[in-house]
Amino acid sequence: MFFPEGQIRVFLYGAPVDMRNSFDGLYALARHGLQQDPLNGQLFTFINRRATQMRVLYWDRSGWALWAKRLEAGRFIADWSQVRHTEMDWTALKLMIEGIEVRRRNKRYRLLPRDARQGRGDHASAETIA
Repeated sequence: MFFPEGQIRVFLYGAPVDMRNSFDGLYALARHGLQQDPLNGQLFTFINRRATQMRVLYWDRSGWALWAKRLEAGRFIADWSQVRHTEMDWTALKLMIEGIEVRRRNKRYRLLPRDARQGRGDHASAETIA
């Protein structure tokens, strides 16, 4: 089933889950662990302790649907101490399914002080070009 990306809500269960749980066990985790109603059509994402398997549970008007993925190499989550029960967007789920963990960084680069930039000689002047 395809979802309209702007309307779907995705919840990540922030603790390792036993992948032997099926529809009813994952429903109970979503209902009581995340305090959400799984019958509203949201997606609920569960990851195992080693972070190599993922299951996504959702209600599809006619019954439960369960997606499963196991990575052959790598992990969905690098460090469980950083993970909490949270809501994420559809794009973050698609990246996570591909094995790409999104992290927020404060700075991508560091600006040098003005004096340090001028002293490096990065800027060519008109005399040196001619």
